Amino acid sequence: MDRSLLIHVTVLLGLTALAVTSAPAAEPDSARQKDLIHLVRQDCGSCHGMRLAGGLGPSLLPEKMADWPDDSLVATILHGRPGTAMPGWQRFMDEAEAGWIVARLKQGFPALP
Repeated sequence: MDRSLLIHVTVLLGLTALAVTSAPAAEPDSARQKDLIHLVRQDCGSCHGMRLAGGLGPSLLPEKMADWPDDSLVATILHGRPGTAMPGWQRFMDEAEAGWIVARLKQGFPALP
């Protein structure tokens, strides 16, 4: 294969992969959103405080979350924090759902409907 063709194909594949991975994920349906809100309020709230203002774990209020990169927060939700009480939640949600939670936390997490 011609070297310039190989470079063009490689670049095209890379751009395609970037477009696919950076496309916004679909929001969970309303029933799943309700489940995720409940999970955050009950399970996360048991360490981060029922108002998410901090407790055993740090505050999850928007002003405390603003400077953290979304991908780092998603990774923390899914995989936990080794050496801390923060468990991973990947058995209970996928990456898109963890991203939805991060977006809601940065806006101010909703109450249960």
